[in-house]
Amino acid sequence: MLISGRGSNLQALITACSAPNFPAEIVLVVSNRGDAPGLERAGRAGIPTRVIAHRDFASRDAFDAALDQALTDARIELVCLAGFMRILGPAFIAAWHDKLINIHPSLLPQFPGLDTHARALAAGVKRHGCTVHFVRAEVDNGPIIVQGSVPVLPGDDADKLAARVLAVEHRAYPLALRLIAEGRVRVLPDHIEIDGRPGPVRLDVAA
Repeated sequence: MLISGRGSNLQALITACSAPNFPAEIVLVVSNRGDAPGLERAGRAGIPTRVIAHRDFASRDAFDAALDQALTDARIELVCLAGFMRILGPAFIAAWHDKLINIHPSLLPQFPGLDTHARALAAGVKRHGCTVHFVRAEVDNGPIIVQGSVPVLPGDDADKLAARVLAVEHRAYPLALRLIAEGRVRVLPDHIEIDGRPGPVRLDVAA
């Protein structure tokens, strides 16, 4: 897993992977920031951690190469981005094609990029949520595995909406990981299939 911050979604995956019947395990957590609280979460769970600080490298390519080497050395089969606040280069993304997933706090293709909750409120949408997707070279793009949505309620501000979305993120990411680990996801040129049927899976919270 690659993180940069508090590791909220990391914790959701740690909890899911601790179940005896969960089909995946977290074998390494890497952060580009040595002060990321998520490293402590991983440490408490007994998961190995590494800090690969992007500021220690002269270029993005050099940083990406160090990440790639660390993941390869650990025999990683799937990379989960969980609040990793660095844009990965095309060579890294190509090397991990269909083995690299991300969670984004909006119902893509709506609101790629930052400040998604404030933008959703400004746009007046009735539902907002999160998307787990395979990573492609274009930021916040790629085949969608799971989307979770929540209603936008009267009186919401960005913080209230973010908290509601975060709760569904903590369900969506473990579900996406389970589906992939169980071999139930097939990536096609323009969409995915799950159990032979067109995806994505949708988690729609009523309130």
